[in-house]
Amino acid sequence: MSKSVILYSKATCPLCDEAAHLLAELQNEIAFSFQTIDIYTDEELLEKFMLMIPVVEIDGDIVDYGRISKISLRKRLL
Repeated sequence: MSKSVILYSKATCPLCDEAAHLLAELQNEIAFSFQTIDIYTDEELLEKFMLMIPVVEIDGDIVDYGRISKISLRKRLL
């Protein structure tokens, strides 16, 4: 069963762009669904993640935030 990944981000965020790029690279080697959600579209998300973004959630669990590690994401997705 494929894992479900959510990247919480915001516009003009270099770390968010980097995290999205890492996730796209990982999709070439590991099957998972991936969506990006802008925290500014939801007041609760903005309040929850304002200082943490980018935030990567896999199957409902927050697995990494800030400077995202490709190595740790790969381990969590396998």
